[in-house]
Amino acid sequence: MKRSLLGFLLLISLFNLSFAQTDKTTQTPAAAAPTAKQGYEVPIVTKTLANGLEVIVLPDSGVPLVSVELDVRNGSFTEPPELNGLSHLFEHMFFKPNNAIVLAQCDNMRMSGVSQRCDDVFKLRSQIGDVSYLSNLGNMGITYNGSTREEVVNYYYTTTTPYLATAIKAISDSVRFPAFDADELENEKKVVIGEIDRNESNPFYYLNKELMDKLFYKYPTRKNALGTRESVSSATVEKMRLIQSRYYVPNNSALVVTGDVKPDEVFRVAEQVMGSWQRRPVDPFKDFPLVEHPPLGKSEGVFSTQPIENVFIEIGSHGPSIGKDDNATYAADVFSYIVGQPDSRLQRNLVDSGLASAVGVNYYTQRNVGPITVLIVTSPEKAKAALKAVYDEIALWASPNYFSDEELEASKSTLQSRDLFEREEASEYAHTLGFWWSSTGVDYFRGYQKNLNATTRADINRYVTTYVLGKPHIGLAMLSDQAKTASKLTEQDLIGK
Repeated sequence: MKRSLLGFLLLISLFNLSFAQTDKTTQTPAAAAPTAKQGYEVPIVTKTLANGLEVIVLPDSGVPLVSVELDVRNGSFTEPPELNGLSHLFEHMFFKPNNAIVLAQCDNMRMSGVSQRCDDVFKLRSQIGDVSYLSNLGNMGITYNGSTREEVVNYYYTTTTPYLATAIKAISDSVRFPAFDADELENEKKVVIGEIDRNESNPFYYLNKELMDKLFYKYPTRKNALGTRESVSSATVEKMRLIQSRYYVPNNSALVVTGDVKPDEVFRVAEQVMGSWQRRPVDPFKDFPLVEHPPLGKSEGVFSTQPIENVFIEIGSHGPSIGKDDNATYAADVFSYIVGQPDSRLQRNLVDSGLASAVGVNYYTQRNVGPITVLIVTSPEKAKAALKAVYDEIALWASPNYFSDEELEASKSTLQSRDLFEREEASEYAHTLGFWWSSTGVDYFRGYQKNLNATTRADINRYVTTYVLGKPHIGLAMLSDQAKTASKLTEQDLIGK
């Protein structure tokens, strides 16, 4: 799934890391399971321009608002250590004054022959074109932001319908003609390092980071969208240009538009404004292939000492990758919902029994190995028993009676209703569409509901036996020194031995 699906995981939302320039938390209420609608599809309309830019439109005339989002297949999965966190820094630079804005400023001040910067942007006039639209930006009443995840970076404007073309033009100029002012870059480096500092002040940051570092031990930067102080501090304008040349090209991007729009009008404006954006001759992922994360050689128990009262235990393993085992990704989503319901066997035996205050299972959909995690929140005195109970449950996940046919169908229906609920807010749903486009592709997303509804018990059993049962995994406990002593947990306990 795109996000963790249990309410208590909102406390540690870093599990599925998304670093935005403004903090936002969206809580999705649990939806009652309706009768599943077989064959349900999200009514998106798509077109690919000649330069490779994919345009994805979801019309919704409920209110006269439109969201325009640019999604780029960039993020930590493209980052070797020397570039770690720079996709996130690039996101911060996106909304800084670009060369179209500088051109308008130079025109207004008639700086030709006086300023070298103005002389340089005047040379771009034929490429940038008309910048009179900039006078509309102050009248749009817009909200704008961006976020960075492992496998996608997005930038978006939400405004009223009459400003559709203005928003598309603003995004186009930002992505095609960034100025990358050196002083602005130095300022944003400080802002991003401030985010790193804030995250490192949260004990739960370490729970996620240590688990990902252990699971993806050979290439840990590929799962760390935040980056490090060292890598961010080393960023230069040249590195920003490098990222732009590799990934910020039309044949690695999608324009997602949701709200009160007509698809043909969106396609027309997109072609007019962004059709001249020059494609990259070679797909970036052919020139710079994704790394192959090696499987874990053995299971490992790890302790993370933090000043907290409860005990947080996370069990992690490698899950399926989009494009390699799509069927298992659908089964993973369905199964995570089954065991996440309040009346599931897992919840009854861990939470209702009093062994844990919360337990949850999550699969994070990714093209480059999606992790499977099991999280237990318990007390020091119950930690050992709770952990044993979880491993006892895991051992039974492929047994014929672990869940009922009714639970299977209810899980599918709940997943479908959750998607319908999210689509009620078209501006937020643009982010969902962008996430799926980047990590899975439009074809996967088009068939998601159909394939979800086709998931069987046998599919779930294959997923569990292929990726969980008997497979090497990491068991990580985050607790205080006093709790570690009181719990009597051992590294063997953490891996279920």
